[in-house]
Amino acid sequence: MTENNVVPLHKTPQDPAATDATVTTLTVVSDAQAAPVVPLWVRSGRAVKRLVTDDRTTTTARAVARHTLYVVGGTRIVSRRVWDSRTSARYERYMRAAEAAGNMELAAEWEERGQRFRDARHRRRMDLLTSPIDAAKGAAAGVGIGVGGLIALGIALAVATEDATDVVTPLMAVIKLIALLITIVQVVWPYAITIGPLLALLGLWAVGSKQQAAPAWAMPATVRNSEGEPITPSIVVKALRDLGVPALRNAIKEMGDAGASMLGPIRIAGCGVEVDVTLPSGVATNEVQTRRRKLAENLTRHEHEVFINIPQAARTVRLWIADSGALDEPIGPSPLVTDDTITADYAKGKAPWGQDLRGDAAELSVYQRHLLITGRSNQGKTAALRSLALWLALDRTVQFWIADLKGVGDWSMFDGIADVLIEGPSDDHVIRATEMVEAAVEEMNRRIEARHTDPSAVFPPLIVNVDEAQVAFMCPVVGEDKRPYGGAKATSRYFMAVRKIHNQGRAVDVLMWQGTQDPTDQNLPKLVREGAHTRASLVLGTEQQSRMALGDKAVDDGAAPHMLRQGLDKGTLVVASDGIKMPAGQSSITVRTYFIDDEPAAEIAERAKLLRAGVTTLRVVDQAEERDHLADVAAVIGDTPRLRTDEVLKRLHALDTAVYREWNNGRLKRLLEEHGEEPKKSHGVMVVRRDDVARALANRDADGSASASQ
Repeated sequence: MTENNVVPLHKTPQDPAATDATVTTLTVVSDAQAAPVVPLWVRSGRAVKRLVTDDRTTTTARAVARHTLYVVGGTRIVSRRVWDSRTSARYERYMRAAEAAGNMELAAEWEERGQRFRDARHRRRMDLLTSPIDAAKGAAAGVGIGVGGLIALGIALAVATEDATDVVTPLMAVIKLIALLITIVQVVWPYAITIGPLLALLGLWAVGSKQQAAPAWAMPATVRNSEGEPITPSIVVKALRDLGVPALRNAIKEMGDAGASMLGPIRIAGCGVEVDVTLPSGVATNEVQTRRRKLAENLTRHEHEVFINIPQAARTVRLWIADSGALDEPIGPSPLVTDDTITADYAKGKAPWGQDLRGDAAELSVYQRHLLITGRSNQGKTAALRSLALWLALDRTVQFWIADLKGVGDWSMFDGIADVLIEGPSDDHVIRATEMVEAAVEEMNRRIEARHTDPSAVFPPLIVNVDEAQVAFMCPVVGEDKRPYGGAKATSRYFMAVRKIHNQGRAVDVLMWQGTQDPTDQNLPKLVREGAHTRASLVLGTEQQSRMALGDKAVDDGAAPHMLRQGLDKGTLVVASDGIKMPAGQSSITVRTYFIDDEPAAEIAERAKLLRAGVTTLRVVDQAEERDHLADVAAVIGDTPRLRTDEVLKRLHALDTAVYREWNNGRLKRLLEEHGEEPKKSHGVMVVRRDDVARALANRDADGSASASQ
């Protein structure tokens, strides 16, 4: 039993010794298993590791290394300053910088200054050859004059005191003073030998500390974490030097001013700064553009916080660098919401659309400009398009024909403003939308004929607005005349109607506005894209899509909607249009658009209706309007006491995908609030209660019965 460490399952009580032995063996085995002996070297290694990795140890070691390296860095800085002051090295650096920048006139000027410095230095050195003899003569003459002066003073003193010994009194006083000075030097010198080097080291440390001449790893945590640090010329030059462009790196190294001559003034621009960089010869602007992420990280910024544009000046890039985190802050409400006295003017006014990256107001003129807004789904495309329409609705002369091929009520507030309002995603709605655009073509032709008869004829502006236009282009339905409604061929009814309006509509103020998702040649044909005067894009997936949305020139000049962040940059548009003010030389501008929610949008629409003389809207809605939404919610909940809101939405989608596919928590909340109820929280999760829905149904039925009885 002892050799194999096996404990018997049964023990005989008649054998006390066996019982005691068994108990003892059990105790030994249990202790060995519970507390295994750890070798000393393992425990020592763990202790050393804890000591070395402790925060206090690393902080202390970093502080010692930092202050030591301050002395080394200060020595290097002082040595360079002395070398520059005694040689012509700095003139040669400035000359090389001017040559690298292509300024040969300035390079020649620095060369001339360097030559003058060398000539003056040569004259000083030649003077040193004769200066010892001249100095000795001067010293002898000075001593002689000094001794003579002291003796003359002594004679005068002796005459005054009538004591001949006073003749040497002034001379002896000077000798005693010299002896005292020698004694002082003898006493102080040993201490000076010790303290002098310490003072020199302290001076070098002060220079290195002021310039922070130590590696980043040795700096304190507040300095090592450079995220959001202010943008300075040295930071910009260092970011460009480390960009991975060999020609740029070598040119900066050869510049005497370390590349500072490349930079223009760093200007405050909204929530960031702006600087123009003149690249040295041999470096193309696209080499910097294609390294946007690396440049941003070198500047301690995120990629979306750095924008690169190409101004008119040759071989120049314009960098706009946001303050860290500034672009994640909201821009505030639209003036349409805060100012209920604001009006619109189609011909002379500009719509308050948002703010540019500099924080300035971004206003868009829509006068005789076809409009195209594209981008990924659920990024704010409809909100951006609708905010323009809401502003323009405040001009009573403007007419609207609207087709919302999403059909979830985003444009319902235009009932009473628009002459035509189509809402729904089905093929039938696409057919109606196509017929609406074709009717706009007929109206355009009528106006053109009237203009031929009367050149002074004036027509009210007509905005033909199709949201989710990709649904129309992708529609597979073929009409009775064998012509498809969708597609991108000359036989497509929708495509050809849009093309005709693009070709001639602006002359008689018939304008085409379209909003569409990710552009491709299938859902947004090239001829339709190119026909829009104002082209704007939210976040996209690829550079090719950006070129489709904005055109090659805008992308080549720095427009990059594909660099925006999905979900985080909602409502941020890259706009290419002559209807919006942008910096000189740029072909696009980034705008953070105002978001106007459904309720404020309805209030603005009511103000617009008051300006109009009662518009009767021809409305074609989706089948979603025919469903009883509240009854559907009660049906999907069934007998369950409470159900999570996301589960309710999932069941509604399964019940009728066409009707409820765009519903979200906000839409469900509004439905219940309309009937006096709303979702509530249960254990921190939003739920819909069966009793609340039943009570809402009962209240609605009671209200309906009361209205019928009256």
